[in-house]
Amino acid sequence: MNNIVKVFFSISIFCVLAGCATQKKVLVAKDAIVEKLADGFSFTEGPAVDKEGNIFFTDQPNNQILKWSVDDKLSVFSESSGRANGLYFDRKRNLLSCSDAENEIWSFDKKANHTVLISDFRGNKLNGPNDLWVHPNGNIYFTDPLYARDYWTRAPKMQQDGENVYCVLMSEEASVIEVVTDLEKPNGIVGSPDGKHLYIADIKANKTYIYDIQKDGTLKNKKLFAPLGSDGMTIDSERNVYLTGKGVTVFNSSGTQVYHIPIDENWTSNVCFGGKNMNELFITASKGLYRLRMNVKGVR
Repeated sequence: MNNIVKVFFSISIFCVLAGCATQKKVLVAKDAIVEKLADGFSFTEGPAVDKEGNIFFTDQPNNQILKWSVDDKLSVFSESSGRANGLYFDRKRNLLSCSDAENEIWSFDKKANHTVLISDFRGNKLNGPNDLWVHPNGNIYFTDPLYARDYWTRAPKMQQDGENVYCVLMSEEASVIEVVTDLEKPNGIVGSPDGKHLYIADIKANKTYIYDIQKDGTLKNKKLFAPLGSDGMTIDSERNVYLTGKGVTVFNSSGTQVYHIPIDENWTSNVCFGGKNMNELFITASKGLYRLRMNVKGVR
């Protein structure tokens, strides 16, 4: 698993716009191929990029957080991640995790020491935090669907009044508010580079919505962005949105599908930009970690 194993296969790009060949040059680097960087995991999830461009991702069934460095080395960051799923770095360079062993949000320092940031909402456990995104002002948005885990010792039942989306207001003391309560099963989540909009995927309804972010952390003006749900998701500096599930499907800022990147796995769980120049697309899919060189860059 520590050796780089490159699996080459052709990338079929499906585009619904005229002038597809021109658009292909914009997104994917010339002659780029999908590389399989590592495999042998149980189920990879939650890639997140640090300031240097290193990628951290999870192997949830094995309770690990791993690191793929900018010099192409694989290492273990944490052997006790609280069954971490989605990851994201905050403004203080702490690694936040959706750790659903006890349905909590954790914060890891550089030495992998963790503190519990959020343990409940209104005195009750969360259902199981799944994915998260940090606003430029420091507020944390996270989805809280119910996926019964075989490692839970408690009854796998709904802990809240629904499968909702929350915002952690990071002022002097963190406080949590509900921001979305009408989705069937919210999962993937990401915000726009300017912090004005939030994209949330309803994986059960197979739809992704866009919201306006208000100054108080609440969301308004819900609109359908794409007729496709997603597990995890990311966005690039051009505001193209990358949805996962069956490969990676890319939508432009208007919500029009422009690309589809097939991945040779049963399920693509999440995606993130990284590397020294932030122009490498990292993809977690089932038992592997993949990479594709791009012409566009991600957003730290």
